[in-house]
Amino acid sequence: MDLKVIYVSGEEATAQVRMRAQRLGLQESPVMLAAETNLRDILTTLDLEKPDLVIIDSIQTMWADHIESAPGSVSQVRSTAHELTTYAKKRGVAVIMVGHVTKDGQIAGPRIIEHMVDTVLYFEGERNHQFRLLRAVKNRFGPADEIGVFEMTGGGLVEVKNPSALFLSERNNPTVGSAVFSGIEGSRPMLCEFQALVAPATGGQPRRSVVGWDGQRLAMILAVLESRCGVPFAGLDVYLNVAGGLRVTEPAADLAVAAALISARENTTLPQDAVIFGEISLSGALRPVSLAESRLKEAQKLGFSQALAPSSKKVETIPGIETRTVVDLLGFIEEYFGSN
Repeated sequence: MDLKVIYVSGEEATAQVRMRAQRLGLQESPVMLAAETNLRDILTTLDLEKPDLVIIDSIQTMWADHIESAPGSVSQVRSTAHELTTYAKKRGVAVIMVGHVTKDGQIAGPRIIEHMVDTVLYFEGERNHQFRLLRAVKNRFGPADEIGVFEMTGGGLVEVKNPSALFLSERNNPTVGSAVFSGIEGSRPMLCEFQALVAPATGGQPRRSVVGWDGQRLAMILAVLESRCGVPFAGLDVYLNVAGGLRVTEPAADLAVAAALISARENTTLPQDAVIFGEISLSGALRPVSLAESRLKEAQKLGFSQALAPSSKKVETIPGIETRTVVDLLGFIEEYFGSN
């Protein structure tokens, strides 16, 4: 179905947008371009053209002539966003408002914009890595936990059909301090690799360096390993990294992190065909996690033949993958690494 689309650029001239379209091979795309920041002129043009889809890039550059403050201010962003949403509802037109984010990943400007719109999508990704995540954090018309994974290429963004394979692409041989975690991003199962390095501290306070995971949760895991399992990390520098630049937030990664740390400390490797997931409590017990079946199916699809996870009655048998259950962290260490 052909839709009439208008792209309004507040930051670049139409010639700049055309140059980028030519580089991406999209110069024949049926998209109308406009370079304007005055909201009154934009709305007048939209009433004349009657488009099906309008893209405003970006909302921080738009300004309403009845507001005295400068573009990008709180009052301007709030007022222009309100008028655009009102136009969308009255005319039945879909409007996409692109917004800048701060270094902390928050929307630059008033957060009230999120309450004014129907859907909020975050476009995330590390600057030094090629993949990008499109995450729905609010959706009045559907689930708010869906994500899309894309790869940045010379020809633009390309959808990643199998993101787990992307994050495990460098995993060839068994490596000390490496553990594969079967996680959930939104409602989508995704495998990634935790890498740990444990080395003697050269002096002073031992370092705890974390990339892609919560540093406070790493401190908790180290405390549980020392207090409940008798595995000391005093006098040792600890480095933890999530391969591929992915950021993991769910507690289900606790067991994979602990396995990577012990593997690095004991200089032993974990089974290459195993995925690990499970939440660790302060007592050292392992708690079941949600969507275990989805995690196992994703692992089986990528060729893993065993999973190390907490025991749970909800976990069904997945053909082609053996689920080896563990009750607590101490039992896990004794079974796979021997007594310490």
